[in-house]
Amino acid sequence: MSLLLKFKNDINRKNLFSVKDKLILAVSGGADSVVLCELCKQAGYDFLIAHCNFQLRGEESERDEKFVNELAIKYRVEVLIKKFETEKYASENKLSIQEAARELRYDWFGEIVKVRKAEQSSRHSPLAVYLLTAHHSDDNAETVAMNFFRGTGLHGLTGMPSLAGIIRRPLLNISKEELLQFAKENKLVFVEDSSNLSSKYTRNFFRNEIFPAIRKVYPQVNKNILDNIHRFREIENLYKYSVGELKKKLCKKKGEEIYIPVKQLMGYRNNALIYEIISDYGFHEKQVEEVLKLSESDSGKYLQSSSGSYRIIRHRHWFIISPVQSLETENIIIEKNNLVIRFAGGNLHLETTENNRTVANEDVACLDAKEIAFPLLLRKWKTGDYFYPLGMKKKKKINRFLIDLKLSISEKEKVWVVESHQRIIWVVGYRIDERFKVTEKTKSVLKFTFSANK
Repeated sequence: MSLLLKFKNDINRKNLFSVKDKLILAVSGGADSVVLCELCKQAGYDFLIAHCNFQLRGEESERDEKFVNELAIKYRVEVLIKKFETEKYASENKLSIQEAARELRYDWFGEIVKVRKAEQSSRHSPLAVYLLTAHHSDDNAETVAMNFFRGTGLHGLTGMPSLAGIIRRPLLNISKEELLQFAKENKLVFVEDSSNLSSKYTRNFFRNEIFPAIRKVYPQVNKNILDNIHRFREIENLYKYSVGELKKKLCKKKGEEIYIPVKQLMGYRNNALIYEIISDYGFHEKQVEEVLKLSESDSGKYLQSSSGSYRIIRHRHWFIISPVQSLETENIIIEKNNLVIRFAGGNLHLETTENNRTVANEDVACLDAKEIAFPLLLRKWKTGDYFYPLGMKKKKKINRFLIDLKLSISEKEKVWVVESHQRIIWVVGYRIDERFKVTEKTKSVLKFTFSANK
């Protein structure tokens, strides 16, 4: 089978794109991207060329830019060139040169696709716009090997996908050797990147030193890794299905929050399951150990995601994954230094004052600060909740307390409580707990002022 036919068959089989679509080819000027241009031309696809000049190799970078311009003239297609101050960007953002180049490259490619899509939309054209890269099967094998040694989950062993958002990789089933042979047969001219000979970059180190050494023992190393990629993808499909079923069983969505029974989750004794649940909310793999510790902690303890946007709150028998800032959140952590707490019911103003005679006002709670341990939990009341209403020596269920107040069902649904270490200290806007009242011996007062939403 000719390489052109293999190329077209792969595209059709995977439904990557069609002859009606607009393709943007990422072209460096090297053999891989030059062959990609020729294959797209012979296959009759509509494309333009995009080239990044990272200005890292002096005259050689300028040579590559000039070559790509000439390539566009050869194919009679539009060419887009972008010069980047890569070293400056890497320094300012504390990135390696490789990471900086990748960010700059894909951000720019994304902008191009966005602009072209807008143009198509303005013309009421149904054509799709895709970015094509020249990654081939050898690149894929190297990527999996690097991921393995770097440390990765199962997904890192499944290699680069042929489809990823706006990106299409139509050469992933084609080897470097096949590309070079096609270039030779079609008398294609390309440029060589001298930095590819240096092993100071990780990929080049694997390409130039690790893989050649392994081939001495396992000549079919590339093919074996590619076969494993297919196996791992099938395994990942089963894994995702199983994890999905377990998530449905364990995770109960309530508003913007997720409730997970601690004992049931810990019963699986599976760190991978914990990670798959928490990773959706900005928690990283190293925080799994912290979740295990949280499972043995007291109610009211919590763990914050590395992104800072979510918390996992330990509340009685539950883990509650809750957004940090959202009026729809039904479980809100109150720290000692919080001055204003905004929630669906209104606002709470928090201050610490010296002991004085308090005003009898249901919207103001004055509590003995010595008896209260932070962090506090502001939440909706639940069936089974109880407290010791001010003036009473016996506990009373909040449900009965609200019934005695003759609140309607809708009014009861809007009631919140403040909790300290599993003890309710205040039914917000109604009554504080007898155990936390201010007495003559009180020196420091924790004062809440509630203002309801109008």
